[in-house]
Amino acid sequence: MRPHTHPAPPARRSLALRTAAGALAVAATAAGCGAQVEDGAEDARTVTVRRCGEEVTYTTPQRAVAYEGGSADKLFALGLADQVHGYVMPPANPPVSESPWAEDYERVEFLGDDLLNRELVVDARADLVVAGWNSGFSDERGITPEILDDLGIQSFMHTESCYNYPGHPERVAPFEGLYTDLERLGAIFGVEDRAAEVVADLRERVDRVREDVPEGDPVPVFLYDSGTDQPFTAAAQVPPNDIIRFAGGRNVFHDLDERWTQVGWEAVVEAEPEVIIILDYGDQPAEEKIEFLKSSPATAELPAVQEDNFFVLDYNEGISGPRNVDGLEKFAEYLRDLRTE
Repeated sequence: MRPHTHPAPPARRSLALRTAAGALAVAATAAGCGAQVEDGAEDARTVTVRRCGEEVTYTTPQRAVAYEGGSADKLFALGLADQVHGYVMPPANPPVSESPWAEDYERVEFLGDDLLNRELVVDARADLVVAGWNSGFSDERGITPEILDDLGIQSFMHTESCYNYPGHPERVAPFEGLYTDLERLGAIFGVEDRAAEVVADLRERVDRVREDVPEGDPVPVFLYDSGTDQPFTAAAQVPPNDIIRFAGGRNVFHDLDERWTQVGWEAVVEAEPEVIIILDYGDQPAEEKIEFLKSSPATAELPAVQEDNFFVLDYNEGISGPRNVDGLEKFAEYLRDLRTE
């Protein structure tokens, strides 16, 4: 989840496609995101969709591999379990049994609990890999869209992670990135109507929350991911920033044009947060983080700590995926209750 920027931009290249020889293709426009579809032989359906800022042509995947819960959830929300071969789930992720799509996770293969790597993808005979830039795909680990292109393996990146993708950046607000991903995946898999329904439902839920925000100044909110010497937090380019602002809060680090990033405790103290969101994941339980904030001299006097105003956000409600909206609804209710006390 924690990205590190690597400056070397990959050369622009289009995805090499293996289509059926001699298929006659007729271009048509797909619904949703302006994708161009070509239909010939049944196994030769192709569609051109943006992968971050780059136009890429895809064939319909049959053995997709998802990295982390957000990727798998997007595919399962679109009803694509039959076309998902498996998933990679690092230990930070909560158990998949807690997912709204637990039955779908049971139907596909668990491929490992390590970081995404090229060998795993090749061994799985994946024809599509879904992950984020620097949160799955990585120059350092040798698994990038460009490398997979050369191997004939298609890739799809979370749009919210594209703002600093080398060579082909794309800047989209995190929740808009979620909707965009669902529409683009819908086009890639040929389930545009289902994607439109899912996106419409999510947008309606978000609109209801925003309409119900109490009047008054936004509540200053600090998200605490981890870290003792320096805290790791959510900046402008990740879903919690939208969760906070749509619920009636103000992310005290909303002005940092990054995703997940380190800041100094001095900056947290100066921001005087009235609420602290604790990002909860497997290897660092929320209770331990709260205890640290209460016992550390640097944070013990913060307004949120003094008032015991802690909200626990599930890991998969904080990374890009349909459960972002669950997290928003819960946090908005928490802020409304706080304001009426």
